[in-house]
Amino acid sequence: MKLSVLALDYDGTIARDGVLDPGVRAAIAEVRAQGITVVIASGRVLSDLEQVAGDLGFVDAVVAENGAVLCFPNGHAWSLGHPPSEVFLAELRRRGIPFSTGQCIVEADAASAQPILAVIRKLELPLVLLFNRSRLMVLSQSISKATGLRAALTALRLSAHNAIGIGDAENDHDLLMACELGVAVAWGSRALQAVADEVLQGDGPSAVAAYIRQAAKKERLPPDLLGRHSITIGTTADGDTVTLPIRGYDVLITGGPQSGKSWGTGLLCERYILQGYCVWVVDPEGDYSTLEGLPGVVVMGGGASPPAPGELEQVLRYPDISVVVDLSRVPIQQRRGYLDLLLPLLASHRRSTGLPHRIVIDEAHYFLNAPNVLQLLDFDLGAYTLVTYRPADLYPELRKAIDVVVATRSNDPQSLDALLAMSGGACDRAELKKVIEGLTINEAAILPGPVTGGKLLPFKLLPRLTAHVRHRVKYFDVSVGEGQGFVFTCNGNPVGTPARNLREFVSALESLPPAVIGGHANRGDFSRWISDVFRDQPLSSRVHKVEEQYRLGHIHDLGRALSALIRERYDLPSSINVPG
Repeated sequence: MKLSVLALDYDGTIARDGVLDPGVRAAIAEVRAQGITVVIASGRVLSDLEQVAGDLGFVDAVVAENGAVLCFPNGHAWSLGHPPSEVFLAELRRRGIPFSTGQCIVEADAASAQPILAVIRKLELPLVLLFNRSRLMVLSQSISKATGLRAALTALRLSAHNAIGIGDAENDHDLLMACELGVAVAWGSRALQAVADEVLQGDGPSAVAAYIRQAAKKERLPPDLLGRHSITIGTTADGDTVTLPIRGYDVLITGGPQSGKSWGTGLLCERYILQGYCVWVVDPEGDYSTLEGLPGVVVMGGGASPPAPGELEQVLRYPDISVVVDLSRVPIQQRRGYLDLLLPLLASHRRSTGLPHRIVIDEAHYFLNAPNVLQLLDFDLGAYTLVTYRPADLYPELRKAIDVVVATRSNDPQSLDALLAMSGGACDRAELKKVIEGLTINEAAILPGPVTGGKLLPFKLLPRLTAHVRHRVKYFDVSVGEGQGFVFTCNGNPVGTPARNLREFVSALESLPPAVIGGHANRGDFSRWISDVFRDQPLSSRVHKVEEQYRLGHIHDLGRALSALIRERYDLPSSINVPG
């Protein structure tokens, strides 16, 4: 995790008896000079905070009234909550309950909790009680330090996933949970310490200064702090959930053609995006365009020319936008040169800002098989998900840098050798071969490592929210014009009638002799026809890859492989009827 935001509680955390610790003030100035944004998140009323802390320009933003009020150094401020109801205040006065108010908050002694709750119940008001040591705060149900922090960071184009939050009391739970790393001070609430990612040792606010300086120097979180934020990707045969830590690791997803690795990769992307992480997908074959159905996802490219670097840099400024860079129609020979520009751009931006949170590179073996991989990628920050059906072709130093390997079905001996090497001797060859070759289309296995307790872990992948592709059955039956059908031949003589739509084409693939189908694959006829007639460049590219694999002897049942690919592309079950 790249630290770009520091969210600090005030009283009890960096201030004692309302007085800001001088060492903390100096540390804040130092880290801001390094480009780190500092936000104060306090339960105090804004005017009260200004009185005790002085000019609030020593930070980049203030979240006051426990999240209800935002203020920036230029004086711009606004409320996220509503003013207290006059009916509510009048009833408190009638009952003789002492209180004070801010723009949105009502404060009282914690001992007044029961009578105030009685008033709320009587008046049926949408209010909640929140304790802060000896004080009680009454707020709208939707208000917390977390909501205030997120609103401030949205205005600053920053992400809470690059934030460290530090607090001491009951009202800091949401603040710590909203940040990527939640830190409780040792002199504060024990309940907060119990749920925090880390406990800051010391006996008062002066200890926070050293922590702030040290945190600003770290480029990657230590392994023992990687656990709280995770994504669930499947279940074991025993019904246990399978999770991966979100941050601080590089992952490889590998498997044979049509084994479900793109499905699994898309599942991981969905899980990241739905938890608010910024994901960039380098998509050479158009497999991930349907992620655009998720909030905050855009597809760039898709034409013969890739997106210009300037366009990408503009989008990189927004932490709430994820991007699929579609290169499916870019000529294959131009993709490598483009990635030589794109990957260093993403790595540099991530090192300076923390964005994107995760970078996904499909067909990685095409682009990451040479020594220049060390200049293209930045492994210090643990942000990559690489996808390939040929792990043995990845540059050796790259394979050594991978932290987690997720494998789908494969029967390729070279791939098995590469997986064995990447497991560091923790796998028995016979066991690994049996597991990997026995996986079904919706199954995968994680190689032994820290996330599996050192064991090989087979599991079933969870369903996806978005479809794998956006095409549907209706396109399967669209017939092409006269003279555009595919004519199967054997020794130069036509076999059967021309296939004028994909349904007829799949039927022929599933019924014609292998020699007929193989002859066309050797010449690249299938991918050329799909490209020229249907203009489906992503499908053409994938068919071309299958043709290449057949010529190399990696595919034995060519008709079935091509049929399965087309059915998957057009979102068809394997049981759909085709004329035989």
